[in-house]
Amino acid sequence: MNDVVDEQDLAQAAYKSERTASRRLARTLGLSEAEALKRTLETSAGKAGLPALLAERALVRARDAERASARALLRAAAKARRDARHAGRPTAWRAWFDGSARPNPGRCGIGALLTGPDGFSVEIARDVGHGNSSEAEYAALVAVLEAALEHGAADLTIYGDSRVVIDDVAAPDAMAAPVLAAWRIRAQALLARLPQATLRWVPRHRNLDADALSQRALERTLTTQSDAD
Repeated sequence: MNDVVDEQDLAQAAYKSERTASRRLARTLGLSEAEALKRTLETSAGKAGLPALLAERALVRARDAERASARALLRAAAKARRDARHAGRPTAWRAWFDGSARPNPGRCGIGALLTGPDGFSVEIARDVGHGNSSEAEYAALVAVLEAALEHGAADLTIYGDSRVVIDDVAAPDAMAAPVLAAWRIRAQALLARLPQATLRWVPRHRNLDADALSQRALERTLTTQSDAD
């Protein structure tokens, strides 16, 4: 078994301990690595013989690959179900928003993305002064709602990863956060003009475009300040 294919078969079949033993054997007897591995596996095979050992281990690898593929399919199906719960029904227009404060509280940047039919897309990356992260998130929501109204985005789903803002917008007045009341009033007034709009929470990893836009706004502002200093 000296051709390339057989050497690959040997390498794939060998366990870690057998590879270690074969390297030690190669050093001791001055053998090539392939010949040393062949001898080591022949010892492991015993009376059954090397071909039987290679066939048995190839079958084990195939079964392991099938199980791994099945697990991957199950994970993909579970992810699709989770994504479907977050995404809701398909809508003609979609939007994502995010806000950041650096430090918190500190300088605030907002990011938002509005997409529509026929490849329509609007990006928002803007400095909104000083505040905390919740105020920045609210400012981003207001900005994307204003953009939606400007472009006639009636059938709209809006995604954000801020539980604070999304829960606050939908909360009864008695349970809303008093410190965010002014932002809540603005957001609700805009939503009232978009009766078909739906606000949905998504995990942070599904809001990366809006996050990148908010970070871009912050970097641009902080760089300008640094240059001015």
